[in-house]
Amino acid sequence: MFDLTVNGSPHSVDVSGDKPLLWVLREDVGLRGAKYGCGVGMCGACTVLVDGKAVRSCITPVSTVADRPVQTIEGLNDSLGQQLKDAWCKHSVSQCGYCQTGQITAAYSLLANQSDLKKGDVKTKLSNLCRCGTYPRIQQAFEEVREQQATEGA
Repeated sequence: MFDLTVNGSPHSVDVSGDKPLLWVLREDVGLRGAKYGCGVGMCGACTVLVDGKAVRSCITPVSTVADRPVQTIEGLNDSLGQQLKDAWCKHSVSQCGYCQTGQITAAYSLLANQSDLKKGDVKTKLSNLCRCGTYPRIQQAFEEVREQQATEGA
């Protein structure tokens, strides 16, 4: 039995400690935002936040996150989360959309944890993959929010 706090809500799950967090979130908690992509932590479709940091939930055993706050795309509803979601829509980032919850979650972590980001950093610091190749639109949306954050923080 593991006690999790997901998006601020407590959950007790009776699962094996080596069960990937992705499947606990999807099957046991009922949150479907994080997606299964590659299963080996390469693509980032499964990205969630643990202690505010981006992690690949498909390779993260649930036992390693017990008693630590977990956030999924469904819980990113603060100002930064809303700015990212709005920018993604404004720039029509999604093509098939499958990877975008992981993209937004990873972008959120990057913006929330690195105050010294410069224009273009998204190209080297965001490692999520998009099979549709919407990287230019991802970069535009990210840059818009990065600039908003810089202006608000000034």
